[in-house]
Amino acid sequence: MLSLLTEHPLFCAFVLILLDLGFWRLISSRGSEWKLLVRVLIFTLFSIVLFNEGLNPMEPAPWANNVPLHLAATALQIGWWLFGARTLTVLIGAVMMQRVGHTGRLLQDLLGAVIFLIAIIAALAYVLDLPVKGVLATSGALAIIVGLALQSTLSDVFSGIVLNTTKPYQLDDWISIDGTEGRVTDIDWRATRLQTSQGSMAVIPNSLAAKAKIINFSRPSNMFGVAVGVQVSPHARPSSVIEALERAMQGCRQLLDSPAPSVALKSSGSSGAEYEISGFVASMGEKRAVRNQLFDLAYRHLQASGVNLLSSNETSTASTLSRPRALLDSSPIFSTLREEEKDTFSQNMTLQTFRAGETLLAGGEVSDHLFIIESGVVSVTLKRHGTALESGRMGPGEVIGEAGILSDTALPADFTAKTFCTLYRIEKSYMKPCLDARHDIHDAMQALLDFRLHKAQSLTEEAPAVAPKRGFLQWLRNRA
Repeated sequence: MLSLLTEHPLFCAFVLILLDLGFWRLISSRGSEWKLLVRVLIFTLFSIVLFNEGLNPMEPAPWANNVPLHLAATALQIGWWLFGARTLTVLIGAVMMQRVGHTGRLLQDLLGAVIFLIAIIAALAYVLDLPVKGVLATSGALAIIVGLALQSTLSDVFSGIVLNTTKPYQLDDWISIDGTEGRVTDIDWRATRLQTSQGSMAVIPNSLAAKAKIINFSRPSNMFGVAVGVQVSPHARPSSVIEALERAMQGCRQLLDSPAPSVALKSSGSSGAEYEISGFVASMGEKRAVRNQLFDLAYRHLQASGVNLLSSNETSTASTLSRPRALLDSSPIFSTLREEEKDTFSQNMTLQTFRAGETLLAGGEVSDHLFIIESGVVSVTLKRHGTALESGRMGPGEVIGEAGILSDTALPADFTAKTFCTLYRIEKSYMKPCLDARHDIHDAMQALLDFRLHKAQSLTEEAPAVAPKRGFLQWLRNRA
């Protein structure tokens, strides 16, 4: 076999081309550096074989009298131009991927097409000795015909070049193009592909994206806007509505402190007034949950302020109830009480107020009463390794002190007023007989206590230590 290759160098050149194709298929995409090195090495050996045999790709094949040999040599010379164009394209692509990443793939493809076009024209001019001017004139006329036929496609291509140059968005950015919202998964020579929040794939032609209104939610990084609008009665006092919505805003821990969230009046008319809570979250995945939480908090804090959301069917019965009585109706724990039980219960609730920063219940303190939050925001703080950690925030309708009522124990958390708070207090001496008589309320409070204890344990327990990797280099360092 070795003698066959040395005696027939042209056959050896064909073998090198086949080896290149084989190695390119066999080596996985993870070994891209090895693939590039192998391709450059094979192209170098291919060039040495051709020039050593007297085949200059800048000149026609020298064996005009020997037709089979002449055709083989001509094919190898044309192959040298195409092989070189491919190798150069791969080299340029590797450099561009390191500098501009995946977004430069469109430019890489166009540059590769230009390189191959130059290689084909050079092969026609030097190897086949054809008149280049005639070829260029023919290709120019053909390009005009193809350009007219592919006008919309070429518009997408050049629009893609503009988008890759100006970079209004990149891979993995969350964007909205003409109302279509999603995460950018691919940008190619024809279109931009978005994965929507519903899990479907949206394909936006580049020509449409270049003309449309583009909103990039990922810039600035780690900051995604979220807004919730509520409509209330036009007779509600604006200051009361804004204060309630600001408390709702402070009750959501996921909202970033900077830029600070805000509340604004959007519109007002005889039919109603619309207010909007706007802020920012750290990740796109939090937007939906935060919007839902903000709307629930807005509803609860507005209700605590005596303001209801605008509705075509306003209920008049709620306005006749006292605030303690209405609070029992909205509480998930006490809502199962009968009407007469709620009336009696509400008469044994006393109102207490706390300024921002005051402690409602300290960690480790056994409570002899139960608090129901009437309005305001309460911060729950745990200690982990001696450092304070805010584990949650509470709002209207939630209860504090159930551990002391149920089992004479204490929670390890501090409950502090984050805003001005009003709470209704129920003494343990009154609560205990009620819990003994109503097992459904006892079970609901026990489930709440178990949930809080489990959450406190999961937040304060130490994370398992990760064992350091022990490799050969680490063994050498330890031995040194």
